[in-house]
Amino acid sequence: MVTTITSFGRSGTFDWLYQRATAVLLAVYTFFIVGFIFLSKDFGYESWSALFAQRWMRVFTLLALLSTIVHAWIGLWTVITDYITNRLMGAKATVLRLVMEVLLAAVAVFYTAWGIEILWGL
Repeated sequence: MVTTITSFGRSGTFDWLYQRATAVLLAVYTFFIVGFIFLSKDFGYESWSALFAQRWMRVFTLLALLSTIVHAWIGLWTVITDYITNRLMGAKATVLRLVMEVLLAAVAVFYTAWGIEILWGL
């Protein structure tokens, strides 16, 4: 079993489980939002604002945001480590892979902070 510090879980199995669990949560969130939009009689700013004024909805949205970050990190980390390899790109692959992981981590932190600021007004 190979583990690295840049993978999300302790092993590939945990990464797989995390990605599947986050996919389920994101699907539930998406179905809820789409259902709310189409089933609201007077969908507009007032109903949308009232929905997000409720604490449970902000928590649900925060969980969806964090699930998106985890899901994207695992997926992109897997793609990067599968396709940016020393065998395919030579010695520069390690540096390129590290730079891409740092950039992805920075984007993930930025989007998480921004989402929290939007949801909770911090």
